[in-house]
Amino acid sequence: MKLKSLQDLFVDELRDLYSAENQIIKALQKMIKSASSEELKNAFEEHLQQTKTHANRLEQIFEELDLSPKGKKCKGIEGVIEEGKETMSQAEDPSVCDAALIAAAQHVEHYEMAGYGCARTYADTLGIRKAAGLLQQTLEEEKETDEKLTQLAEEMINQQAASAGNRNT
Repeated sequence: MKLKSLQDLFVDELRDLYSAENQIIKALQKMIKSASSEELKNAFEEHLQQTKTHANRLEQIFEELDLSPKGKKCKGIEGVIEEGKETMSQAEDPSVCDAALIAAAQHVEHYEMAGYGCARTYADTLGIRKAAGLLQQTLEEEKETDEKLTQLAEEMINQQAASAGNRNT
């Protein structure tokens, strides 16, 4: 698709986000199974439900625009997810794997925050207020998830991973 206007760029970004959300849904299901910490599993399960809501919001926006959400594969999130898988596969201790899972999830969150911030700004500029509001809501939820993951890492997961290093030396 040629990007001839801000509207085209907006739709392209929305399709990228929709693809990303669907890839993240699949990745989160695997991350839940890989996590050893119950708190981390619960955080991922909560975020999985939230991610499904994010995809539904995007579908609402596409419906309002009378467009299909299909047509683009988000290569950026595909790479971020793949990199996270690679790091997790190298973790020998479950608590180190949990720390790697959080890092991978936060890389994903930051990618999403960038995309949702751009899309929301495009919607504002184009005067598409309902879409801007939905995108802002998702952006705020992505930020909250990132903060929760940071808190979980700082208060528990990273300390457990640091202890694993001491056990292995």
